[in-house]
Amino acid sequence: MSARRFRVPAWTARLTWKAAAFIAVMCCALAALLGALVHVSVTHQTVGQAREKALTKLEDATRAYEAGDPLPPGSGIDPAALPASLRALALTGRHGTVVTDHYGRPTMWAAGPADDRAIAATIDYSQSVRTITGLDRAIVGSSVLAIAVTLLIGVFGVTRVTRRLHQTATVARRISAGDLDARVNDPRTKGSSRPQDEVATVSGALDTMASTLQGKLLSEQRFTADVAHELRTPLTGLHAAAELLPPGRPTHLVQDRVRAMRLLTEDLLEISRLDAGSEKIQPDLHRLGPLAERVVRMVRGSGAAAEASASGAGEPQHAEPRTELAIMRDAYVETDRRRLERVLGNLLVNAHKHGRAPVVVTVDGPVVTVRDHGAGYPEYLLAHGPQRFRTEPRAGAKGHGLGLTIAVGQAGAIHARLTFSNAPDGGAVATLTLPEAPESDAPVNIYAE
Repeated sequence: MSARRFRVPAWTARLTWKAAAFIAVMCCALAALLGALVHVSVTHQTVGQAREKALTKLEDATRAYEAGDPLPPGSGIDPAALPASLRALALTGRHGTVVTDHYGRPTMWAAGPADDRAIAATIDYSQSVRTITGLDRAIVGSSVLAIAVTLLIGVFGVTRVTRRLHQTATVARRISAGDLDARVNDPRTKGSSRPQDEVATVSGALDTMASTLQGKLLSEQRFTADVAHELRTPLTGLHAAAELLPPGRPTHLVQDRVRAMRLLTEDLLEISRLDAGSEKIQPDLHRLGPLAERVVRMVRGSGAAAEASASGAGEPQHAEPRTELAIMRDAYVETDRRRLERVLGNLLVNAHKHGRAPVVVTVDGPVVTVRDHGAGYPEYLLAHGPQRFRTEPRAGAKGHGLGLTIAVGQAGAIHARLTFSNAPDGGAVATLTLPEAPESDAPVNIYAE
């Protein structure tokens, strides 16, 4: 078995923690360097002063020894406690000093030659040791305090920057979700008196991009709505005129094309209303099973599914499309019936147009799935969702890519979630998840024929 790879905790990837770790490491390194320099310098100076005192006392003892006077206190000839290394150095005719522990106290020895013997003098080194120890504690304490203060100030400064970055990222996510009114509104971008940093530059660029994108989308929505409205009136007259033509195949073709243009115009108007957010829902309590059964009958009776199946799957022109309805578990849903029927109807027509029979509609609680047995949804749709006026014709199927776009928009309007996937054994699967309503004694609208 391979060894399990150690995973770094997710919070360590945040910029705040990285900056804090960098500041802490740099502060520790700087404190250690400065502390070592101060320690070495002060220790060298303290030891030097103590050594001068010990050597001065040794000179006084040497002069007293040569004059035959009593030796001063703390000095003697060949004292028993004299360190062996210092004794050997003195017997060679040289002077030296060394610090040892004498009777439990730090003591500095100084020794020199005296008639083939060693004369030595001692001074108390305790104060020097206390001075060095106190200095080391002061260095450590001040370093810890400096590191803590610097770390707090650094984290505070970095947190202010990361907070602004998080705000910018949140606004970017809101814009990508469709909220084109979202703006960062960084005060540094409002006036030239305040200097702009890199975060303010990014925030200003994001606001400018959102404003430009919103303007272009609004222009596109207005253009689509205006074109659809302008086409509606002449198409109505054209449809009435087509109904007056004498029966025959040319008349049928003209009426079919006029009907297709009217449907396309109505779809464009509906998309423009969805884009503008002007759709008002009228929720009511419904049983989902009978409502789905009604939609299946409506699509089957309208002939739209039959025409779609004939053009998409090669079935006979007037053959009734195979649509199966399976109610695994019925549920109550509070939704707008007209919009829900629009969503399910578009999914059924799309399944017959681009898939193969049988088309299976399954109701399992508040979840409705529509599955065909064709080649499945194209990759671009699975990755990015339906796109207007983009389809991948299969077996001669044609479309404008508006059916699924309207289904997604209407699903969002009734607070439902519509997802697309492909079945492992083939076929496209559309899954509509509705908010389930608790059962109650209130009147329930049941649409069954």
